[in-house]
Order: sequence, then structure tokens, then C-alpha cells
Amino acid sequence: MELATKIFDVVTQESNLRHDSVRDIMPDRQALEYWRSVLRAAALCHDIGHLPFSHAAEDELLPDGYDHERLTVDLIRNSDLAEVWPKLTPPLTTDHIVKVAVGPKKARGLEFNAWETILSEIITGNAFGADRMDYLLRDSYHAGVAYGRYDHFRLIQCLAILPREDKQSDEPALGLLEGGVQASEGLMLARHFMFKQVYFHHVRRAYDIHLKEFLKSWLEGGRFGTTCKEHMRLTDAEVLSAIREAASNKKSKSHKFAARIDSRKHFKLLFSALPSDRAGGILTPGKSIAEAASNEFGADSIRYDYVRPKSAAHDFPVFTHARKVESSLRVSDILSKLPVLDLDSVYCEGASRSACQKWLDQNRTKILKLEHTEGAQ
Repeated sequence: MELATKIFDVVTQESNLRHDSVRDIMPDRQALEYWRSVLRAAALCHDIGHLPFSHAAEDELLPDGYDHERLTVDLIRNSDLAEVWPKLTPPLTTDHIVKVAVGPKKARGLEFNAWETILSEIITGNAFGADRMDYLLRDSYHAGVAYGRYDHFRLIQCLAILPREDKQSDEPALGLLEGGVQASEGLMLARHFMFKQVYFHHVRRAYDIHLKEFLKSWLEGGRFGTTCKEHMRLTDAEVLSAIREAASNKKSKSHKFAARIDSRKHFKLLFSALPSDRAGGILTPGKSIAEAASNEFGADSIRYDYVRPKSAAHDFPVFTHARKVESSLRVSDILSKLPVLDLDSVYCEGASRSACQKWLDQNRTKILKLEHTEGAQ
């Protein structure tokens, strides 16, 4: 909420309205105070739909069509919060909070005007959303690493609402004055290294797998409930207590999964794909290794972990010193050359690691069809 408010205050300053198309979508000053309150309420509510352990517990554990954004919308509309919005000063419209909190892609059935799209971008935007700015700083602090730090003060001071350079849309977007490009590079690099060193760390990913397996066995029907009451009933604390209980009860159907977490007997990294592993033409070498290893050692001893490649660079408008709007990917060589973020890894049971590693050393070249490429080298 603090970061979103700072962004709002900067980009709505008269001195930062640098194009007629931006002025055209701006409400008057009295209306801006209302929208500032909407933004603050939406920022507070943005993540309330997260399940215990956040994203780690979300994939595959909700019914089709559900994600944490949909749960967020349900809570804003249908929980005790729904009684709060009309009583505030000024009274806030629920649909406005929903739009700004989750954005156009997640606010089902609601139409956005250009101003509402910009406000939602202040919170949910891929490039400069307050959510991203916040989680990088917060996670790096709590993890005790420096990777997620960047100059967010300078970055926010250089934000502006700008017309899109690509002309594919006549709606303005959240962009940057050229003096803040280095700060934006710091943000994108911070994100890249946090994913590589923290979010994609092999031990952390292994515990995601084990947590998901435990929850599938422990939750009724293997899924989280989706009513407001069910959602509010479960937190990290209840799940941790259930893990401890199941780990101490060998008759529990969840015992095996809970014991791996409680006793820290997590699966070990066996293989993590490098660009050279794709030289044989197999685009997901980890999947091929996992299938072969499962056939050799049994499916219960092997786990496959995959994250689809996604671009680390975001295209946003930059207002240059020449008073022109340019694409960030043309202004910054660093942003244009950021590598994609992806994951293609295989884990094996700790007790089998030596045997698995020996088998992989003997069979990796054949499985990945690298005989010709390695011979040529």
C-alpha cells in the first residue's frame, strides 16, 4: 500500500503529465482523491486470496477455474469486507476495488477504461507494479540475501504515465523517464537473480514438491475449499500443525509426505538442464531424464520440476531526454539482453542419490541424444 501510494502521488503530479493523451484520461483533482483511496484499499487487498504457503500451495490444489486472484475477488465482494467499503470516507465502490486489486486479466466480467487500467498496473504491473517492487525487497530481507535490492526510491520518482511507443494501443501505460532507466535495470536484474538464487533454489523447489504432495493427501478431496469461510479457516499454522501430527503418526495416509518435510529428508537434485543439454534436439531434457530415471528406479523415487520459459525483460515506454517516447528495449542494452527464466530439473530420493548419479553419468549422453554433438566437440 505504501509503495502503490507513492507511485500514485508521483505519476499524478501535474509536472509529470507529459502528453495530451495522458491528460485526457486523468480525472479531476477531487476525483483523484477518491481514486487514491480506491488504490490504497486495493493494494491492501491484493494478496488476501493467497493460500497457505502462497504460490507453493496453489498449483494443482484448487478446482478448475480458480486461482488466488479469484479468491481475492470473492473476499472483497462476499466476506465481511463488503460491509466496509460503503462506510469509508469517501465511500468506495466494490467493483472499483476489484478492478484495481487484480487487473483486467483477472477481474472477470468487468470492463476497464484507460484510467482504471493504469491504476491496476500500479499494483499488478509486470514491470513496475507495487506488488513486484515489494516482494523483491521483502523476500531478500527475510531470506538474508542482497540479490533483491535495488534503488526503489529513484525508480518511483522517475515513473510517469506515457503513451505507448508501439502504437498498438491508444491507451497510455506506466512508463519511465530516461533518468530512471538504470534504476529499472536494477529492478529487473534483482528479479532475475532472486529467481535464480532463491525462488528457483533446488532445495526450496524440492520442499514445494513435498508440500504439494502432503496437501493433496491431507486436504479433503485433495483440493482447497473456495468459500470465504473455508479460505479463512486455513493458514500456514494449521498446515504446519497437520504436518507435525502426520509425521508422528505412521498410520496416517499423509505420514510419508509429512515425514519428508518434518525430518528434512527432502529429495536431492539429480539433474538441472543447461543450454548444452538441448544440443541433441530435446527441448525439455529434464523430462526425458525423469522418464528414464522413473523406469529405472521407480516413479516414487523420482520427481520432475518444470517452469515454462518466460521473458525477464519487459517492454515499457521511456520518455527520453530528446522528449520522445521510446521502447525500453531500445533504450537499454541490459534490458534487451536479459536471459529468459526457466527451470527443467529432476530430483531423486536422498537414499538413492549415489546410484541415480552413477546411472545418469552412464546414460545421460544416450538419453539426450548427445552422442553426435559431443563426438563432434
